[in-house]
Amino acid sequence: MTQALRQHDRTLPLTLKDCYQGPLAHFTPPFIGDVAPSRAIKASRWQSAELLEQDIARHAERYPGGDLRAITSLWSKWHFSAMAIPTLAAHLLLNRDLPVGLDDVQVIVNDHGCTQGLWLPHEGKKFCTLDTNERFATLINQHWEPLIERLSAISGAAPRVFWSNAGGYVDYYVNALATHPLVNQGALTATRTLLTSRTLNGQRNPLFEPVRTYQPKDSEALKRVRKLCCLRYLLNDFEVCSNCPLEGCDRVARHR
Repeated sequence: MTQALRQHDRTLPLTLKDCYQGPLAHFTPPFIGDVAPSRAIKASRWQSAELLEQDIARHAERYPGGDLRAITSLWSKWHFSAMAIPTLAAHLLLNRDLPVGLDDVQVIVNDHGCTQGLWLPHEGKKFCTLDTNERFATLINQHWEPLIERLSAISGAAPRVFWSNAGGYVDYYVNALATHPLVNQGALTATRTLLTSRTLNGQRNPLFEPVRTYQPKDSEALKRVRKLCCLRYLLNDFEVCSNCPLEGCDRVARHR
């Protein structure tokens, strides 16, 4: 274990729940223990495209006749946010690899079928490395990658749309957790590398630069924009996001 990780271990809180302070104060930590809440469902069911489609259909009821690509993208944003918060908190504050693979995690959904909480069987194991590939193998290889493959297949939206959604939340919560009093600087650097490296495990990194910063003309303020649109503008209920990359994208564009 590196010196940076050893030094950080001396002041670690006992549980993930202890980390929910500062920038995490308004979030709810996952349930952890031997018995999952009765309302939790196993994420492993989403290894079946048919069952995943059934679960997203519940969310689609909010948008009768709505574009399935946009509906599925919105559903994924709820889920990726719920996954990113505790996973990154464990990485950056506890130096732990949570059991967030599809076979281990269970999700708690709201009235519209979207993920609002998690149950985990335990608090994971300690990392002994700052290697970005190894630290994110569980989240990416065992959860996001197979799930995104199925989300794309059932919706018709390109996989990169979902990777952009996931990466956007990693970017947001990494920046938020950088201000946490318990943050491990070595782990923070390793996590930011996930967003700044063009390759991951020798392959193209689908999480590379999900959000970019530029200075608009006639403005001194910097603006952060997503690399890809989340497609929510395809639904009548929404305008474009404030950080949408599609300049001029509006309701008229839906009918072109």
